[in-house]
This record gives sequence, structure tokens and C-alpha cells, in this order.
Amino acid sequence: MYWTYILENEVDKSWYIGATSNLEKRIEEHQRGHGGATTGMKVGWKLIYCEGYINKEDAFGREKFLKSGSGRRFLKKQLAYYLA
Repeated sequence: MYWTYILENEVDKSWYIGATSNLEKRIEEHQRGHGGATTGMKVGWKLIYCEGYINKEDAFGREKFLKSGSGRRFLKKQLAYYLA
């Protein structure tokens, strides 16, 4: 199983969008500052959204879409109650 996910920084409310085959491990890496350049500079990340895929290419393709302008608009609609 592959996952596309969104983390939100609890301090400045910025988002990180990623994809992985091991969601739990990847979130732990982000929280320890070993996730990547973006999440490594900040602390306090929490999972706010995820989608599961059987195919790796589908998960990483979805990650790419969610990082686009259309994808960001989709997420704002999808998470409207959370963001309110």
C-alpha cells in the first residue's frame, strides 16, 4: 500500500505534501526532523489528510497533483471544515 499525505505544522500552519509506502514511519521521521529539508527546519508536524493507493505511481502522481494550484484548491474544498 502507498500513501499520499499532508502534514500541517502546528506552529505556523504550513503544509507538507508527500507520498510513501510506510506512512507511520515517514511521519515519525518528519517529527524527528529527518523527513526532508522542509520539515527538518521546523518541529510540530501532524497528519491532517491521507489517501491510500495500491499502485506506487498513482500515489506519487497524486502527490504531484496536490502540490499544484488545482490540487491546493481541491484540498481547501476537501478540508473546508478542518480549515474553518
